[in-house]
Amino acid sequence: MTTLHGAGVGRGAAVGPVARAHLSPPVPDGPADPDREAATRAAEAAFAAVADALDARARDSSGTVAGVLGAAAAMARDSELIGQVRARIGLGQAAPFAVDRAVAEFVDLFGQDPFLAERVTDLLSVRDRVVARLLGLPEPGVPALAVPSVVVARDLAPADTAALELDKVLAIVIEQGGPTGHTAIIAGQLGIPCVVRVAGAGDLADGTEVAVDAAAGTVVVAPDDDVRARVAARREALASLALRRDPGATADGHPVALLANIGTAEDAERLTGAAVEGVGLFRTEVLFLGRTDEPTQAEQADAYARAFAALGGRKVVVRTLDAGADKPLAFVTRGDEENPALGVRGFRLVRGAEALVRGQLAAIARAAERTGTDPWVMAPMVATVEEAAQFAALARAAGVRTVGVMVEVPSVALRARDVLAEVDFVSIGTNDLAQYTMATDRLLGDLADLLDPWQPAVLDLVAATASAAAETGKPAGVCGESAADPLMALVLVGLGVTSLSMSPAAVPGVRFALSRHTRARCAELAATARAARTAGDARAACLALADPEVREVLALG
Repeated sequence: MTTLHGAGVGRGAAVGPVARAHLSPPVPDGPADPDREAATRAAEAAFAAVADALDARARDSSGTVAGVLGAAAAMARDSELIGQVRARIGLGQAAPFAVDRAVAEFVDLFGQDPFLAERVTDLLSVRDRVVARLLGLPEPGVPALAVPSVVVARDLAPADTAALELDKVLAIVIEQGGPTGHTAIIAGQLGIPCVVRVAGAGDLADGTEVAVDAAAGTVVVAPDDDVRARVAARREALASLALRRDPGATADGHPVALLANIGTAEDAERLTGAAVEGVGLFRTEVLFLGRTDEPTQAEQADAYARAFAALGGRKVVVRTLDAGADKPLAFVTRGDEENPALGVRGFRLVRGAEALVRGQLAAIARAAERTGTDPWVMAPMVATVEEAAQFAALARAAGVRTVGVMVEVPSVALRARDVLAEVDFVSIGTNDLAQYTMATDRLLGDLADLLDPWQPAVLDLVAATASAAAETGKPAGVCGESAADPLMALVLVGLGVTSLSMSPAAVPGVRFALSRHTRARCAELAATARAARTAGDARAACLALADPEVREVLALG
């Protein structure tokens, strides 16, 4: 047996044959098309067809999948990109080559900005689809699966991931990407075991049997009977945990609300029978992505009301528009920012587009009144007490009763007591908090170790926030990826966090881990993690203190 290593997403495991994604089409550097006007029309038609196909998939999808598909469709309609292709054909380049060279310029531009790097995969996917249409070849990506398979690729664009036949996808293995990239996030949302950054995955041949273990971050080639038995046991254990319906709580009955992250009303409707206590993060920007104009207040109110009604009175925490950085909006995002993740994003949009912020708050309040619900509403990317007070005033003026802010910027964690004097709750976004604490791009897989949520500095900031919340008697939740890690969940509860929000597929494992540890043991784990000098030491020390059955069932290490 040969074992390949990478970064795992989720706790699942699977055994099956490899199904390799189709490679990108070759781009010939041929002579100029005899009829340049016809070649231009063909290229424009190919871009339009790709955009229409992506939009159709977006309409059939939901949540993060729908958002990234819509963004990719917008790329295929980008007038500047198509204009460059048109100009190149006019200068004598063959249409496929003109598309390739025009996209290459944009790729170089995106590569200069680490916060746009994740969009390169989407852009190259658009290029490959357009070129394939021009050459009369099948579109690249995952082929139709004859049997349940492990999909293996150099990388997968969100469009490719969204097109998967989910009933036949056992797992996903990719050579590139990172654990917080779009493909990994979508795989987690869909509950598919996934391992990214797997060196050597490109050498796997179609039909080769592999065992994928997302918890361990491994891909075992030609697994023996022992490996197969372990995979089967894990799948059986996780399926059993998924049947539990009890609320989240520690072994001694201390309640910890277990909530879901969603992006659309359709996501909320899928939670009707799910064993979650509500929604801890409703990412409203999905409604805005891929559009050239702002959704009307009525459109927004309809979408929010649909989500609130689907949750049937369960808690829902709405995050206002988190646009900018890697989620630009054509109708509001500035194009001249050298470092968008440190620029006008999240609540900072109020500086130049206050009407947009006020309109969304009014739409949320209308939806709440229509459905008789009381959503909690929070703003992202708040950095000062003044910004917290400004958002609270705007939200309450619109009719929102429960107002909070995200803790993503270290300054807010350090001054959490003052911030909590202005709002009713806080929610810690550990992904961005780690990014800004460690000065590390969260989309850059090569620096994933710096973004480890076990980094002591990040844990110190979570502890400071939770302590301030406890002193003021106000809730402090976590809605970052660390909430989905059962071992980290124990530490977060020990630090004083009152709720955990994650992808629905992660809830059973976290519920099980909590049920096997008392609140006092969680506090002991938290103290142990904070006393460690490194992220690796922190996790190892906590793993040694965790319940042995939890370690075994959830394959914690």
